[in-house]
Amino acid sequence: MMEMKRASLNEAVLVARLAIKMWDAHSVEDLESDFGEYMNKGGAVFLAWNDNTVIGFAQCGFRNDYVEGTETSPVGYLEGVFVEEAYRRQGIARELVEECQKFAKEQGCIEFASDCELDNEESLQFHLKMGFEEANRIICFTKRL
Repeated sequence: MMEMKRASLNEAVLVARLAIKMWDAHSVEDLESDFGEYMNKGGAVFLAWNDNTVIGFAQCGFRNDYVEGTETSPVGYLEGVFVEEAYRRQGIARELVEECQKFAKEQGCIEFASDCELDNEESLQFHLKMGFEEANRIICFTKRL
């Protein structure tokens, strides 16, 4: 039986074990710490469960700084979404995103945003399917001093 629910702090390690498959430049321990801190500061992570197995997550919170293409603050923000490959194309990611949007709305947000890398065509198509509209394309620069 499929179920969506908000993750508790104790489940940060479960989120990290999924997130490492998407953000593999980190360690599970670092991600667990990051997710715990994120949840402690008011952000939310929603988990998709199939029976007793976690198969996906979505991370959402709030951006108070300017968010490209928005007019209000704070803005609900989808930080990441991941579903195990065997469970994709079943609407699970959509349900997770909907949970995030509902959470943001309950917190008083009237806009919801997200982002992806310029070359991530799969993520771009996913966002468009979820009802997001492209706001802008940018290239960011850094320089060591």
